[in-house]
Amino acid sequence: MKKDQLIFCPLGGSGEIGMNMNLYAYGKEDDQKWIIVDMGVTFADDSIPGIDLIYPDPGFILEKKNDLLGIVLTHAHEDHIGSVAHIWPDLKCKIYATPFTAILLKEKFNEKKIDITKYLEIVQLNGKINLGPFEIDFVTLTHSILEPNGLSIKTPAGLILHTGDWKIDPNPLIGENIDEKKLREIGNNNVIAMICDSTNVFSPGRAGSELEVRESLLKIIEKKKKRVVVTSFASNVARMESIFYCAKKTNRQIALVGRSMHRIYRAAKQCGYLKNIIEPIEPKKAGKISKDKIIYLCTGSQGEPMGAMNRIIKGSHPDVQLESGDTIIFSSKIIPGNEKKLYQLHNEIVKNNLEIITEENAFVHVSGHPNRDDLKDMYKWVKPKCIIPVHGEHRHMIEHINFAKEMQIPQTLLVQNGDIIKIFPGNEPQIIDKAPSGRMYLDGSIGVYEDSQSVKDRKNLSINGYLEVTIIVANNGKIKRPVISYKGIPENQISETFIFDMEDEISNICRTFSLQSKNQEKNLIETLKQNCKRIVKSRTGKKPFTNINIARI
Repeated sequence: MKKDQLIFCPLGGSGEIGMNMNLYAYGKEDDQKWIIVDMGVTFADDSIPGIDLIYPDPGFILEKKNDLLGIVLTHAHEDHIGSVAHIWPDLKCKIYATPFTAILLKEKFNEKKIDITKYLEIVQLNGKINLGPFEIDFVTLTHSILEPNGLSIKTPAGLILHTGDWKIDPNPLIGENIDEKKLREIGNNNVIAMICDSTNVFSPGRAGSELEVRESLLKIIEKKKKRVVVTSFASNVARMESIFYCAKKTNRQIALVGRSMHRIYRAAKQCGYLKNIIEPIEPKKAGKISKDKIIYLCTGSQGEPMGAMNRIIKGSHPDVQLESGDTIIFSSKIIPGNEKKLYQLHNEIVKNNLEIITEENAFVHVSGHPNRDDLKDMYKWVKPKCIIPVHGEHRHMIEHINFAKEMQIPQTLLVQNGDIIKIFPGNEPQIIDKAPSGRMYLDGSIGVYEDSQSVKDRKNLSINGYLEVTIIVANNGKIKRPVISYKGIPENQISETFIFDMEDEISNICRTFSLQSKNQEKNLIETLKQNCKRIVKSRTGKKPFTNINIARI
């Protein structure tokens, strides 16, 4: 007789930082019930033109949607909730989230004109839900956003702790402290596996506290005699509250700049946070206030082209103008992959004779993820039988494995996206199969596979340019001189003589084919494509995306 199995399968977030999506299943091999924990995005770089967001390919769980019990969200960061609105329409299952996460999620669905109300279940902090064989207990943690939760997942096979994103912050400033008592209680109930954040495993000591950052920011801002602009992650409400605090202490007004900053501010207020702060003023009004009496809190800490910070520095923001001697504080870290555009922005700031303060030259930021001493404490409290690292690149996860072994954790397992891990039955978790996994690109408003032709064509266009040839065929079958147009090809190598020579070669090729035959017409188009690419490459070194049209008149 087949035994029940407890299965874990990451579809995103293992071997990378971002795009988190994790599956759990329980039951007999041919009759399992599934839940999804988180459904996030990552951000594209310049190597994929026209693509901003990337999210996990949900194909594997779509095939099992009749056995899907729900989506459980740990917190509201984009790498954990950013793809829900894109994937959910194909699943149409229940979604479980705490109040702050639920508000932000609703906004995402509203943008897509989807009413999610009847499917969205709000779970109170430290709440509990029962989904078939899964008894899920929300555990309050500390992180760099409101209401971060770990999930204690109790099954007939045993208990799993899914940490989500976390750190140990003794003074988070806003929201509750990490629930050490509950974590210790969980640890007394035989945790068979802990699925754990690996982001800062190389960092010694502790991640640090928001209170320490507040105190440092206040000392910095107190010394400034002109405008102060702070840019930070909009989702870090504790950091937002600290800037409000600094404004009040230095007798300054504060203006929020950027859609995300306003959105998070409203959501936090709606959930009962940010109670004892001064009221922000509109950026337009802020321009009329004395330079030493205003702080701007802006989006764009990663140098995003449309972020408020970038627009301010380039002089294109309608409401915020800076001048020599003003101070800009980047109260954030540089997310890997953003270095180039951020350093370009930093250079522009310096060129404009503005003072710039970053984590490189001042204490203005702490991470939201656990350093090694934080991990030690979590291991001590939870006492897991096995550590399965997630939320990290391969180098982070391997180091996490090594560190867990140093800390005498009995078992460890290195996984990657798509691995199907049997946690129970057996003496220890093991990889038993591979699920289809991959990436989807949000191309405009459409989700496409990473190997889609539209993406391939756009990459080709961006690298090699575009050549179009139109062959005009008269009623009598005579071919007129071809019309050639091009974009993105080095023009100083495309002379009038070169165009004439190409036209002649095209005409000569056309004469060798019968345009009365459809097969020959197809062969002609393919032959012209290859020859035109060859001609352009011989002159420019570029092999352009080439389109051949045959027009009959």
